Amino acid sequence: MKTIEEINQKIRDGDAVVVTAAEMTRIVAENGPKDAADEVDVVTTGTFGAMCSSGAFLNFGHSDPPIKMTRTYLNGVEAYSGLAAVDAYLGAAQPNRDPELGLDYGGAHVIEDLIRGREVELVAEAYGTDCYPLKNVETLISLDTINQAVMVNPRNCYQNYAVAVNSTPETLHTYMGTLLPNYGNVTYSSAGELSPLINDPYFQTIGTGTRIFLCGAQGYVVGEGTQHSTVGDRRNGVPVSASGTLMLKGNMKEMDPEYVRGATMPRYGPTLYVGAGIPIPVLNEDIAAATGISDEDIVCRVIDYGVPRRSRPVVMETNYRELKTGKIEINGVEVPTSPLSSIRKAHEIAEELKSWIERGEFLLTEPVENIPSRGCSTKPLEIRKPSIMVRELESKPVIITHEDDRLKDVARKMVENNINHIPVVDSEGILKGIVTSWDIADAVARGKTRLRDVMTRKVIVAGENEPVDVVARRIDKYNISGLPIVDEENRVKGIVTAEDISRLIGKIENRGESI
Repeated sequence: MKTIEEINQKIRDGDAVVVTAAEMTRIVAENGPKDAADEVDVVTTGTFGAMCSSGAFLNFGHSDPPIKMTRTYLNGVEAYSGLAAVDAYLGAAQPNRDPELGLDYGGAHVIEDLIRGREVELVAEAYGTDCYPLKNVETLISLDTINQAVMVNPRNCYQNYAVAVNSTPETLHTYMGTLLPNYGNVTYSSAGELSPLINDPYFQTIGTGTRIFLCGAQGYVVGEGTQHSTVGDRRNGVPVSASGTLMLKGNMKEMDPEYVRGATMPRYGPTLYVGAGIPIPVLNEDIAAATGISDEDIVCRVIDYGVPRRSRPVVMETNYRELKTGKIEINGVEVPTSPLSSIRKAHEIAEELKSWIERGEFLLTEPVENIPSRGCSTKPLEIRKPSIMVRELESKPVIITHEDDRLKDVARKMVENNINHIPVVDSEGILKGIVTSWDIADAVARGKTRLRDVMTRKVIVAGENEPVDVVARRIDKYNISGLPIVDEENRVKGIVTAEDISRLIGKIENRGESI
């Protein structure tokens, strides 16, 4: 058994044995946890990934005349101003109010610009009071001109996370990156055996007041992060899905732009890449064993993001050794994998933190209170007015056709029923394609007579158990006027059009409700 104070004394004396988590994995594998605990004093971890729940408290100082800011914009990105007169919180995921920039330059990019020493435009509005008479401010600020710039990240360093895949026939743009259709790619976001909370799975050494590496500066753990959970399956002591989280803080004026990046997930939004490293004091054999975990021992779940619901289906389980090979097998097919976090940068952070400790520049801290290791679960948001499902829509009986039908007969069906879309099905009612009035007109112009030659086979559909607002977004996204409604076996149950949804919204608005 060791104590943190004993380890700190060894750090001061230059005698501490410090290794990275990757090095500790080899040491434990070769010597066992008991000898590793005797030999090693500190294990350093590292991660560099997209952490949307990040941001910064800024104090701009008082102008003359003074102003009580109620709307604040930094390079066009709104910061929350419901605090004291010249305090604001800038969220990393906040998009730009300029439609030309939108998602491509948000709060995360402003944070990076400030850390890089760049000037940022500050525009503030106010309603004016006797003691704060000014109503508008336009100026330039930098980290050198403002009082405080404290990065406070409500949720960082997830303890394991989902691996993302997309089973649908359409490309999806998510916080897990771009997911190609039909299991076309796999993305993941964890440093595996280097990840901080993987190496202390029961939070024996991490808690409020733990000193850490944060974006190139010394920062601290505030406490557990939002959505912190201790409930769920474990393998080899480590949760197999998203679980523990940390709330972190650090002084932006001391940070290094090498370890922070503003980024945009295409067609999703801005996010901040945060570099974080936590030292794990090897106080006993159990901690040595935990820090010796390997990528192969860290199990994670592949989740189908093609299902736009709170609970998404699990496709399979894998581990980080397999993911880091660049491919895994799904349903007998090799699928390419790619990390959203930087494994190379995670190694750099663990090495940098190791060097700080070895040089005596970084001492360990005893937590004031450990992160909760039990009794925490995430609660869902229950919507008091449930979403209307596609199956509840009022629509006309579906008119169908078959591949062998003549175009002339299909056109007659459209005219007689005053419709623009007809699903093409087989003898069992399973969807095979769709034909539109435009397809018919195009066929006539080209001299084609067979339906099979003009029908669209790659069909975007609406599941009968999907919320209407999800389907409405799909119609808007692909600029189409209607979708076949299908059940779980892909049998056609109806068709939903933009007009159907507009009528529904009109009825709801007349009743003073929301969709």
